[in-house]
Amino acid sequence: MSTTLLSPPSHAARAPKPLRMSPQLALAVIAVGAIGVVGLWWQDTLFIYGWGSWLTNAGRVTGLLAGYAIAVLLALMARVPALERGVGSDRLARWHAMGGRYVVSLAVAHTLLIIWGYAVSAHAGLVPQTWSLLTTYPDVLMATVSLGVLVAVGVTSARAARRRLRYETWHFIHLYTYLAVALMFSHQFSTGADFTSMRNRVLWSAMYIGVGATLLWYRLIVPLLNLPRHLLRVQAVVPEGPNTVSVYLQGRNLSRLRAESGQFFRWRFLTRELWYAANPYSLSSAPQPNQLRITVKTAGEHSQALNHLTPGTRVLAEGPYGSFTAAARRRRRVLLIGAGVGITPLRSLFESIPAAPGDLTLLYRARSARDLVLHRELDAIGQARGARVHYLLSTHLPRGHDPLSRSALEQLVPDLAAHDVYLCGPDGLVEALRRELRAAGVPRRHIHHESFTF
Repeated sequence: MSTTLLSPPSHAARAPKPLRMSPQLALAVIAVGAIGVVGLWWQDTLFIYGWGSWLTNAGRVTGLLAGYAIAVLLALMARVPALERGVGSDRLARWHAMGGRYVVSLAVAHTLLIIWGYAVSAHAGLVPQTWSLLTTYPDVLMATVSLGVLVAVGVTSARAARRRLRYETWHFIHLYTYLAVALMFSHQFSTGADFTSMRNRVLWSAMYIGVGATLLWYRLIVPLLNLPRHLLRVQAVVPEGPNTVSVYLQGRNLSRLRAESGQFFRWRFLTRELWYAANPYSLSSAPQPNQLRITVKTAGEHSQALNHLTPGTRVLAEGPYGSFTAAARRRRRVLLIGAGVGITPLRSLFESIPAAPGDLTLLYRARSARDLVLHRELDAIGQARGARVHYLLSTHLPRGHDPLSRSALEQLVPDLAAHDVYLCGPDGLVEALRRELRAAGVPRRHIHHESFTF
């Protein structure tokens, strides 16, 4: 199959702009909710007396905040389009990871403070009081199981653990979070002192029902509705280089997905071996009304199986996700820097991001010419758009020379500090590049990046 450069559809400029929620607004909404949760405790607290009462009330507050925080975490991962486009999947994932640590810490603090407060008030030891709570209140045992699940999920989310887990394994373990939420909710309504009033029960239930409905709608119902609406199927699988393939996908009315260059979908290929896994892959060409394309490095079991996809295979696509798009750009000049398979979202941006001749530059870092992916397309796009393309190959560099250092970047890209810069590649490389760009005077808000980690 010959490679064809795909141009953006002519009607794209007339399409209504997708809704976007800014990070600042999202954080403000979360903060207001947290204040409201503390207000639930305050309204139901008549007085505090003695050390035991202070400890118990501190346990109540941390328990409420843990319950609220886990609802926020689920909402952040509900794939709400306004959040995905405005905040960005990468930032949402970082917020989710940080929030997960808060949830576990708050849940542990709640448990310890309640036991300690009850023990002080009852003039009992910590061990006897713990045993009494476990054997006297059945819901406390459920809460203990919930805490254990949350801690286990938190441990597997640690960076050292993630490196040893396949994406599918990590995702399966995280599904147990829903069990922990159900047990936590039951515990709060059974013995929570803050849920004796019907008002509080209704408000708390509405929050969880709203989050649950959002998850169900965007992560299950919308993809299932899109299956017959777009009839997305595999059109062809084309080798692009060592351990790299492009999957061409054909469908109808794909412009209704409002996908943008630089975004990704979670793809579920409906074969016997792959139907259960929804893996994230970026678009590697500008989206078309009837065609999409992804380019994947076949490193794991799931990606290797893509080599054997047959034309006509049905595809369930969740998305589009991510804010790594032209909408983030604020300056006239644009620099794209990619490494390895990180070139794929940059290739789609290189094709479609608005830029006059001379205002667009692409730097592509790779070990050797053999490892360059889609380079013929990049050359053709660069020539057609009057853009510069630089291939930074390890085999062509002097020993010890870093082509992505501040001085090297300033030589390759005159007036570097006046550019918006898009980065995509391994995390270590992206972090190093961000430091070099900041040292070169590029403001933080003009550096946009996409992470590969899950």
